[in-house]
Amino acid sequence: MGSRRNGLTGALVALSLTGVLAGACSSSSSSSSSSGRPPVPSRSSSTTSSSTTSVTPPPPTSSVPSGPARCAIPALSGSVAGRSGGAGTIEITVALQSTSATSCVLTGYPGLQLLGPADTSLPTQVVRKGSYSFTSMAPTTVTLSNGQSAYFNIGYSDVPVGNEQSCPSSTSLEVTPPDATDHLVVPAVLSPCGGGTLVVSPVFAATGTSNPATGTVGG
Repeated sequence: MGSRRNGLTGALVALSLTGVLAGACSSSSSSSSSSGRPPVPSRSSSTTSSSTTSVTPPPPTSSVPSGPARCAIPALSGSVAGRSGGAGTIEITVALQSTSATSCVLTGYPGLQLLGPADTSLPTQVVRKGSYSFTSMAPTTVTLSNGQSAYFNIGYSDVPVGNEQSCPSSTSLEVTPPDATDHLVVPAVLSPCGGGTLVVSPVFAATGTSNPATGTVGG
């Protein structure tokens, strides 16, 4: 009887110890969960927030007028305004008159091409500025109103060079205004030697009816 009581008492003690250990483990696990790394949220509770930043465009800048545009080909007419020559050197002055209703500008050197009958191309070599006094001025910007003209000078030699027996004569001159890709045709008789060498000046403005370079405009 005494041994049975002792056995029962030992079993109760063992169960009691097991409960204490289990409680200690549970408390330790709970404490570790509360004091360790924060819990990772579940997939269902995790949301991704995307924000769109609104960019306000800068206010439009006010456009500043850049001045008159280049004179267009349809708004120009050309003519020979003067001619002179001596000692084998010929000078031609060509006028480009504006017919535009608004102001326009020309600046720089024109392009040239000699034309024969039926507008056939003749040999032409164009030299800018050159050594003639009437072609060596510096380029300037010429502003034209309706009816006003810009001018340029052409110089050439009419003395055959080398094996040349004669120098072909043109019936007209194809003129490409500065910075243009199209051209106009001006009736003009020129007979440049040296393979059709033409020395050309930049366009310039004239005062009254006289050419500031030579005084031949209007002659």
